[in-house]
Amino acid sequence: MADPVTLRLDDETRKKVTRIARRKRIAFSQAMRLAAREWAAREDRELTPYEKVAHLIGTVRGSDPTRSQDMGHKMAKLLKARRGRR
Repeated sequence: MADPVTLRLDDETRKKVTRIARRKRIAFSQAMRLAAREWAAREDRELTPYEKVAHLIGTVRGSDPTRSQDMGHKMAKLLKARRGRR
């Protein structure tokens, strides 16, 4: 059996849900259950790595745009220099 939940809605949202529920010929509470179920299903799914950082993409400006070019060779050179200091 489902547990009762108290939910406070602003007038505009309540009116929209009521209108949609009437149009679909379902009870207001059924419409709210469907909405909650859909929201939970959408939010509960596992995010892809891109989705996890999408809000960060394009937020940093400045610096040298060629900085990451040839990074493999630069890193190898750095590691060889460190090995020589031992």
